[in-house]
Amino acid sequence: MKYLDEFRDPELAKSLVAKLKKAAQKLPARVNIMEICGGHTMAICKYGIHDILPENIRLVSGPGCPVCVTPVNIIDTAIWLSQQPDTKIFTFGDMLKVPGYQGSLMESGKAADSVKMIYSPLQSVSFAGENTDLKCVLLGVGFETTAPMLASAVKQAHERKLKNFYYLSAGKLTPPAMRALLEDDNVKLDAFIAPGHVTTITGADAYKFIGKDFKKPCVVSGFELCDLLAALIKIIEQLSKGRHEVEIEYSRTVTFEGNKKARKIIEEVFVTADDNWRGLGIIPLSGYRLREKFLEFDVTHNFNIPEFSDEEPSGCRCGDVLRGICLPNDCGLFGKKCAPDHAVGPCMVSSEGSCAAHFRYTKR
Repeated sequence: MKYLDEFRDPELAKSLVAKLKKAAQKLPARVNIMEICGGHTMAICKYGIHDILPENIRLVSGPGCPVCVTPVNIIDTAIWLSQQPDTKIFTFGDMLKVPGYQGSLMESGKAADSVKMIYSPLQSVSFAGENTDLKCVLLGVGFETTAPMLASAVKQAHERKLKNFYYLSAGKLTPPAMRALLEDDNVKLDAFIAPGHVTTITGADAYKFIGKDFKKPCVVSGFELCDLLAALIKIIEQLSKGRHEVEIEYSRTVTFEGNKKARKIIEEVFVTADDNWRGLGIIPLSGYRLREKFLEFDVTHNFNIPEFSDEEPSGCRCGDVLRGICLPNDCGLFGKKCAPDHAVGPCMVSSEGSCAAHFRYTKR
């Protein structure tokens, strides 16, 4: 617990807040800092960090929740698959309540028991091996943190020569989305707080383009109160001195080269391809797709899937929230027509969604 308790210490937090406010006095103007991770968003709201920030520092949430950036047509595809005869969908819990135009996976799977929640992708492989009369589809949602587990499941299915295992590709890469945000004229950002768990896999070198090409600082942070305060101080010090480098605050797990073993299995199973993000559109080389060796598992090769719309629900501003253009309470549906028990958009459903975090902790 020492790796948690010391980063929750109230006295250390007080000293960091004082240091943060002092450092902010040296900033030339108001700055917008984006946390690119849903876990960071939830922690920032939980600890009330918005409330202690100096007026010239603004924190905005980014597309750091894999559930939130999954487009509507993927949800509807998964729902359609769950409705096919002798077919079961395997997914992480956060995906169950995400609304599509056909409802949600939870609603679809109730009657026929066709949707199974998993804690590990390998559960879907085991189930497929034990139930060869059923078609088992793994919904591959997640960022680089989840990608090694998804790749391991596909590889294991290949090694076991399973003929009833299928994969719906929906995994995404974080750095291409960060580049897309910096290239968007409507998004005004001065720095990034990068996700600790994603960077444990990718390595902090993945963000070097942010300083090199866009002259912006980027600091990799952990998820505790003192982690985030320390990361903000590093960013403010860089901004006040005109520096634009990648720094690691979360050094207890993150390195610049990342987890080579995890990256190896990702590269063995997946290739990168252009992909559609909710709110951001098509981003070059931002999605994971199966390599040719594993295409036998691709659902698009095994099911005659209809074409579904990827338009946002009427009135929902999840796309703008994911780009940092607006805060959740700027959406007219927030807390009214859209709440955790009757969500319109995914940002209110996911445990890492910005709208859910603001609703739960701040009601902003």
